[in-house]
Amino acid sequence: MTICKSFSPIINPQSKILILGSIPGVKSLEKQQYYAHPQNRFWKLIGLLCNYNNLSDLEYDNKLNILLNNKLALWDVIKSCEREGSMDSDILNESPNNFDLLLKKYPNIEKICFNGNKAYNAFKKYFPEFLLNYNHFVLPSTSPANARFRIENLYDIWYNAINL
Repeated sequence: MTICKSFSPIINPQSKILILGSIPGVKSLEKQQYYAHPQNRFWKLIGLLCNYNNLSDLEYDNKLNILLNNKLALWDVIKSCEREGSMDSDILNESPNNFDLLLKKYPNIEKICFNGNKAYNAFKKYFPEFLLNYNHFVLPSTSPANARFRIENLYDIWYNAINL
C-alpha cells in the first residue's frame, strides 16, 4: 500500500464556494497539482464555468488564480490514506483534513460542492454538523472513471450548483 497525503487548500478570504475532492490521484501526487491527470475534466469544466476557454492549457499557477478570482476554493476531504492506484474505492485507513479550522478561518464560505460521492460520504462521516450549516451539493465526479457523464452534462449540473 502507498501512503497518500492531500495538498494544502487553495483558498483566500474572498472564496465563497468550497469544492472538495476525496484525495489526489497518482498523477496529481506525482506532479503535486490538483487534478493533474490529463483526462480528468476538472480544469476544463472550471474553465467553462468561469468563461475561460482552454483553462486546462494554462500553467498550474494561472489555473489557481482563475479559480480564486472567481471566488472558488479547492481542497480534499481526506488528509491521508493508504491506496494503490487512484480509485476512490481502494482508499483504506483514511483520516480527514481539519475543516473545523478551515471554515472558522474562512467565514465567507457559503456553499460546499463535492466532486463525487466519495468526497461527500467521507465529509458526511467526519463532519455531519457542517452539512446542516452549509448549502451543499454532491456533484458528478470529473474523473475519467466517470465516463457516463459527458462534459456538457457535467457543465449543466455543476453550473446549477455553483451558479457563478
